[in-house]
Amino acid sequence: MSRPLYQVKAEFFKNLGHPARIRVLELLSEREHSVAEMLPEVGIEAANLSQQLAVLRRAGLVTTRKEGSNVFYSLTSPHVAELLAVARRILTGVITGQMELLEDLRTPAAAAPRGRARKQS
Repeated sequence: MSRPLYQVKAEFFKNLGHPARIRVLELLSEREHSVAEMLPEVGIEAANLSQQLAVLRRAGLVTTRKEGSNVFYSLTSPHVAELLAVARRILTGVITGQMELLEDLRTPAAAAPRGRARKQS
Protein backbone atom coordinates (compact mmCIF):
# COMPACT_ATOMS: atom_id res chain seq x y z
CA MET A 1 0.00 0.00 0.00
CA SER A 2 1.51 3.33 -1.04
CA ARG A 3 1.62 6.40 1.17
CA PRO A 4 -0.20 9.58 0.18
CA LEU A 5 1.96 12.11 -1.63
CA TYR A 6 1.51 14.69 1.15
CA GLN A 7 3.15 12.29 3.61
CA VAL A 8 6.08 11.69 1.26
CA LYS A 9 6.46 15.47 0.83
CA ALA A 10 6.36 16.00 4.59
CA GLU A 11 9.13 13.44 5.03
CA PHE A 12 11.13 15.15 2.29
CA PHE A 13 10.89 18.52 4.04
CA LYS A 14 11.64 16.89 7.39
CA ASN A 15 14.95 15.75 5.87
CA LEU A 16 15.69 19.40 5.10
CA GLY A 17 14.79 20.45 8.65
CA HIS A 18 18.27 20.93 10.12
CA PRO A 19 20.47 24.02 9.69
CA ALA A 20 23.59 21.94 9.01
CA ARG A 21 21.81 20.03 6.25
CA ILE A 22 20.65 23.25 4.63
CA ARG A 23 24.19 24.66 4.80
CA VAL A 24 25.60 21.48 3.23
CA LEU A 25 23.07 21.70 0.40
CA GLU A 26 23.91 25.38 -0.13
CA LEU A 27 27.60 24.51 -0.43
CA LEU A 28 26.88 21.65 -2.80
CA SER A 29 24.71 23.96 -4.90
CA GLU A 30 27.94 25.73 -5.85
CA ARG A 31 30.06 22.62 -6.59
CA GLU A 32 31.02 19.25 -5.15
CA HIS A 33 32.88 19.32 -1.84
CA SER A 34 34.86 16.92 0.29
CA VAL A 35 33.99 16.50 3.94
CA ALA A 36 37.20 18.33 4.88
CA GLU A 37 36.14 21.33 2.77
CA MET A 38 32.66 21.40 4.31
CA LEU A 39 33.70 21.12 7.96
CA PRO A 40 34.81 24.74 8.50
CA GLU A 41 31.90 26.06 6.42
CA VAL A 42 29.22 24.11 8.29
CA GLY A 43 30.77 24.69 11.71
CA ILE A 44 29.95 21.38 13.40
CA GLU A 45 32.00 18.41 14.58
CA ALA A 46 33.10 15.86 11.99
CA ALA A 47 30.95 13.10 13.53
CA ASN A 48 27.87 15.33 13.44
CA LEU A 49 28.56 16.35 9.83
CA SER A 50 28.88 12.68 8.92
CA GLN A 51 25.47 11.99 10.48
CA GLN A 52 23.87 14.89 8.61
CA LEU A 53 25.41 13.74 5.32
CA ALA A 54 24.06 10.24 5.95
CA VAL A 55 20.54 11.68 6.34
CA LEU A 56 20.92 13.55 3.05
CA ARG A 57 22.24 10.41 1.33
CA ARG A 58 19.33 8.28 2.60
CA ALA A 59 16.93 10.97 1.39
CA GLY A 60 18.49 10.77 -2.06
CA LEU A 61 19.55 14.42 -2.06
CA VAL A 62 23.32 13.90 -2.25
CA THR A 63 25.62 11.37 -3.82
CA THR A 64 29.26 10.49 -3.21
CA ARG A 65 32.36 9.96 -5.29
CA LYS A 66 35.56 8.52 -3.86
CA GLU A 67 38.96 9.72 -5.02
CA GLY A 68 41.81 8.13 -3.13
CA SER A 69 41.06 8.61 0.55
CA ASN A 70 38.76 11.59 -0.12
CA VAL A 71 35.00 11.33 -0.43
CA PHE A 72 33.35 14.06 -2.48
CA TYR A 73 29.69 14.94 -2.16
CA SER A 74 27.44 16.48 -4.79
CA LEU A 75 23.74 17.10 -5.31
CA THR A 76 21.76 14.36 -7.02
CA SER A 77 19.70 16.96 -8.89
CA PRO A 78 20.02 20.66 -9.77
CA HIS A 79 16.41 20.96 -8.59
CA VAL A 80 17.70 20.87 -5.00
CA ALA A 81 19.62 24.11 -5.64
CA GLU A 82 16.50 25.56 -7.29
CA LEU A 83 14.43 24.64 -4.22
CA LEU A 84 16.89 26.48 -1.97
CA ALA A 85 16.75 29.53 -4.27
CA VAL A 86 12.93 29.51 -4.19
CA ALA A 87 12.98 29.25 -0.38
CA ARG A 88 15.28 32.28 -0.29
CA ARG A 89 12.88 34.28 -2.49
CA ILE A 90 9.92 33.29 -0.32
CA LEU A 91 11.75 34.30 2.87
CA THR A 92 12.82 37.58 1.27
CA GLY A 93 9.17 38.35 0.49
CA VAL A 94 8.00 37.40 3.98
CA ILE A 95 10.67 39.49 5.69
CA THR A 96 10.03 42.43 3.37
CA GLY A 97 6.34 42.27 4.29
CA GLN A 98 7.23 42.18 7.98
CA MET A 99 9.53 45.19 7.57
CA GLU A 100 6.72 47.11 5.85
CA LEU A 101 4.34 46.22 8.68
CA LEU A 102 6.92 47.34 11.24
CA GLU A 103 7.30 50.65 9.40
CA ASP A 104 3.51 51.10 9.45
CA LEU A 105 3.50 50.46 13.19
CA ARG A 106 6.17 53.12 13.67
CA THR A 107 4.12 55.74 11.80
CA PRO A 108 2.76 58.34 14.25
CA ALA A 109 -0.89 58.19 15.31
CA ALA A 110 -1.42 61.42 13.34
CA ALA A 111 -2.19 59.23 10.36
CA ALA A 112 -5.59 58.42 11.95
CA PRO A 113 -8.68 59.96 10.32
CA ARG A 114 -9.69 63.36 11.74
CA GLY A 115 -12.47 63.54 14.28
CA ARG A 116 -11.85 60.06 15.64
CA ALA A 117 -9.27 58.86 18.07
CA ARG A 118 -7.08 56.11 16.70
CA LYS A 119 -7.79 52.81 18.42
CA GLN A 120 -4.75 51.57 20.34
CA SER A 121 -3.97 47.84 20.59
